[in-house]
Amino acid sequence: MWNEARSNAPGAPSALVQRAAGEVWQESPLAGVGDLLKAHQAGASKKFSLSERPFRELVNLRGEASDPAFAGAVESVTGCLPPAKPNTVARGNGYDVLWLGPDEWLVRSHQPQGAALEAKLRQALAGQFASAVDIGSGYTVLEVSGEKVREVLARGCPLDLHPRVFAPGQCAQSHYFKASIVLVPLSGDSFELVVRRSFADYFCRIMLDAAEPLLS
Repeated sequence: MWNEARSNAPGAPSALVQRAAGEVWQESPLAGVGDLLKAHQAGASKKFSLSERPFRELVNLRGEASDPAFAGAVESVTGCLPPAKPNTVARGNGYDVLWLGPDEWLVRSHQPQGAALEAKLRQALAGQFASAVDIGSGYTVLEVSGEKVREVLARGCPLDLHPRVFAPGQCAQSHYFKASIVLVPLSGDSFELVVRRSFADYFCRIMLDAAEPLLS
């Protein structure tokens, strides 16, 4: 989501922030499908809607959850302990911590913020056998919602999406057709997806195409 090379283009999506000359500026990975998303959102119904939550901080975190020093350092920054139970989410003070593996988590901000999370975690974890790597420039966060949202997801995702099996407080790594995703239920008819930047254009096109037959 950080781009120092490209210039503003007429008609670019609103999720773009121009900064002073010589500074970085933010551009949504969905810039190439801006017109497609506008058309979708203009006709969006209660059945299905796709939108972006742009410029969220995303940090890949590695460490040992059973180590009190590591857990305390993470909590001091995020407001919550890193979850030890597989495929669960812990919510803190402006951040969520998503379980990805026995020693790996994804920390994401609730709102658009400056790229400071990595530095805060690195400082808190100084001297420990742990790592925090900013990956926000390589991913984006999307939200899908609506009465048909589970059916749309099921067309390209192999997970069991029944609300008795996959509910708020959980998360899972999977794929949607050929795009790898981290899927997070927010409510009965709303999900967030963390999608790799290089697949964001493809993901939006394939998801809207998959949704079309269900919206008529």
